[in-house]
Amino acid sequence: MCDPIRPILLVEDNPMDVDLTKRAFARRKVVNPIEVARDGEEALDFFKQSEGRILLPIVILLDLKLPKVDGLEVLRYLKTHPRFHVVPVVVLSTSSEDSDIQVAYREGANSYIAKPVDFDRFIQVVDQMRIYWCILNKPPR
Repeated sequence: MCDPIRPILLVEDNPMDVDLTKRAFARRKVVNPIEVARDGEEALDFFKQSEGRILLPIVILLDLKLPKVDGLEVLRYLKTHPRFHVVPVVVLSTSSEDSDIQVAYREGANSYIAKPVDFDRFIQVVDQMRIYWCILNKPPR
């Protein structure tokens, strides 16, 4: 299981996708708290306010198409920050455009997943993420 104390940060502006993600994680019995940043600016604020926190998120699920500050700018900030660059970032986007995928990896994304529209398929994706990022992957502390 994921380290149950460390949060999962979901950076998502669509309330329906936030709800879908929370329900999918609950259905898969992921016990980690899910912190939500509803736009890129809120995500940057989360990290600026967590400079002194001991526990980093176990993984960040980042949408690219965000208001105020786009997801790529958030990704650039995270991957150039001396403390946060080690936190795995999974881009979770409705876009499956090759250009979006290429730029996300070039900017340091650890994974890129196109969001399935179907809830049952999304549950399967969440299960795969949980298995990989919470069980198999060994994150830094």
